[in-house]
Amino acid sequence: MLKIFQRWIERYFSNEEAVILTVLLLVAAVVIFSMGKILAPVFTSIVLAFLMQGTSASMVRYKIPENLAVGVTYALFIGVFFWIVLFLVPLVFNQSKLLFTEAPSMLRNMQHWLHDFVANYPEFLDEAQVKQWMTTLNNQVGNLGQTIVSQSFSTITTLFSLVIYLVLVPLLVFFFLKDKRVIFNWLGSFLPANRPFMSAVWHEMNDQAANYVRGKVIEIIIVGSASYIAFVVLGLNYAALLAISVGLSVLIPYVGAALVTIPVLAVGFYQWGMGAEFYWLFGVYMVIQALDGNVLVPLLFSEAVNLHPVAIIMAVLVFGGLWGFWGVFFAIPLATLIKALVYAWPRAHHPGEDSQ
Repeated sequence: MLKIFQRWIERYFSNEEAVILTVLLLVAAVVIFSMGKILAPVFTSIVLAFLMQGTSASMVRYKIPENLAVGVTYALFIGVFFWIVLFLVPLVFNQSKLLFTEAPSMLRNMQHWLHDFVANYPEFLDEAQVKQWMTTLNNQVGNLGQTIVSQSFSTITTLFSLVIYLVLVPLLVFFFLKDKRVIFNWLGSFLPANRPFMSAVWHEMNDQAANYVRGKVIEIIIVGSASYIAFVVLGLNYAALLAISVGLSVLIPYVGAALVTIPVLAVGFYQWGMGAEFYWLFGVYMVIQALDGNVLVPLLFSEAVNLHPVAIIMAVLVFGGLWGFWGVFFAIPLATLIKALVYAWPRAHHPGEDSQ
């Protein structure tokens, strides 16, 4: 057994780059797990700077001076950042409060409809099933209310964290954009001078992650904006809250669209019942989802990540459970990184292995 383990070590860790990369990955995992909450503003700033640096790079390619490109990119970021903080977040927060206050009335409306449905079609449902469902829903709403009340006691801590984000994140994004070469050169000084394996993995993942993340942000904006316009035109309540939910649902492939359909149709049913407006909402929502899946996704992700759907769902579950929103956001790039490492990892060949 010891001999087998020794041969496995010699096969996969005889290369200096493999050992160094393993140590770096372990250190990164320890830092994220042990100090993830403390360094959350730093990680958030890195992600935002990563998203914005493509804009400045495009300007540089058009012969715009680098400092000017960074300045314009940063000004654009500041405008969007504070528009979200000062306008979008309060709007969504207020609509969330209104939706929560109307939740009991929505449940009663649903209960009455189910009772009528059972009375008209007893072969599909029975009264005991309806009572069980409604009891479960009422308990879930009650638990949600208790959670919100308990969270309200930490308002001071939340405000303090918000102030930290409002101050640190814009500042860190500026320095990450401005001094990215200095930072990369400093990090590279700790690595071997000759590192073909790490360089190949870095360039591949940088390109794939950049294309995927920027494409996903564009998809969120387009789907969310189209949903908001449609909901406003139709007169649907909580249009901003539901549109943002629809936009963010694209982060979870195959599952997100199905999950967000429930609140959209529930609000529409509560507002209009089974009238013409409800069917218009259902039809327009299905058109948006169809265009997203059949037109927008192929257009934005022409170089699709070659991952099996099961692997994608597992990556979303695992990384989302570990790191929350950012884990879901980067689940597919992280899964692609693991796949790239598995296929590109340097292996020492033993005599007789190449003969087939």
